[in-house]
Amino acid sequence: MVNTEDSWISSRTGIRERRIAAADETASTMGVLASREALAISGLPPDSLDLVIGATCTPDHIFPACASLVQDSLGAKKAAAFDINAACSGFVYALATACQFIAAGSYNNVLVVGSEVYSRILDWQDRSTCVLFGDGAGAVVIQASDSPSGPFSFILGNDGSGAGTIYTPGPCGVNDGRYFITMKGPETYRFAVNIMCQATKEVVAAAGLDLSDIDLIIPHQANTRIIKSAARLLDIPLDKFFVNVDRYGNTSAASIPIALCEAVEEGRVKNGDRLVMVGFGGGLSWAAMLIEWAPGERTPQT
Repeated sequence: MVNTEDSWISSRTGIRERRIAAADETASTMGVLASREALAISGLPPDSLDLVIGATCTPDHIFPACASLVQDSLGAKKAAAFDINAACSGFVYALATACQFIAAGSYNNVLVVGSEVYSRILDWQDRSTCVLFGDGAGAVVIQASDSPSGPFSFILGNDGSGAGTIYTPGPCGVNDGRYFITMKGPETYRFAVNIMCQATKEVVAAAGLDLSDIDLIIPHQANTRIIKSAARLLDIPLDKFFVNVDRYGNTSAASIPIALCEAVEEGRVKNGDRLVMVGFGGGLSWAAMLIEWAPGERTPQT
C-alpha cells in the first residue's frame, strides 16, 4: 500500500510484527481480556475492585469512558471508573494516579488497563505512521499492602507547545482522512530520545538511587533506534532495557503494560528488582515511575 518493504521498516524501526484488532474488537473489549488475566493472576474477584482507570487515546466512544465499559463487562459493580488520555505516556500517568489513591487510603484495590486500537486512526498510505503502530492491551492490579515498601518515585511532565508534533484531530474510528494520526517524525524522535534520558535520570534521583541501582528499564516501545540511542546516552547496557517492539510495534498506552507482563513471564523481573517504566508521547507528554517489584500474596477467590 506504500512505497516500502520489510527491510526498510525493520532496519529503521526494529518492527517485524504487529497485531491489528478485528472488526468487532475495540479498546474496551481488548481491555477486558487483559483485565481478566490480571485479576486471575492476582486472585482478586472483580467485585473487590474499588477503581478502574483506563489509559487510552483510542476509546470506543468520546464518552462514556473506556474504563466504564471495562468495569461493566468485568462485573466490578463497586468500582468507580474513568479514563486518562496522555497518549503513549498514559499508562504511567494512570499508574501514578492509582498509587496516589492507594497511598491516600482512599482505595485498596485498583485496576489499571492500557488499551489502544491505533489501526483505526492510521492513514495506510502514509509511510511515516502506518508502519509504526499496532493494537493491544495490558493491565495490572494495584493493591494496598501493610508490608514496608521499597524505593518509589514518579514524575509526570508535559510541554503543550509541542502539541502539533504528533496528534489526531478527531475521534477514533470515523475512517475519515481528517481524523488520521499526524506526526512530524524527526521532531518526535529528538523529543523522545532526550526526554527518555531526562525522565529516567530524574525519577532515579528522586528515589535517592543511582542508575547503577536499576535492574531493568521498561520503556515505551516506540522504535528500537530511540531505545538504543537513550541507552547509549544514559551509558546503560542495552540488555538492561526490555524490548518487544519487534513483535507489536508502537501500541501507545498499551506498550508498557504489555512489556511489563512479558518481562515478568520471561523471568526478567524478580522479587526485589528495581524497575523504571518510562513513557513519552503526544502532548507532548512524558512520565516515569520507579518501583521495587514486590508481587503481593494471591487473594483467595470468593
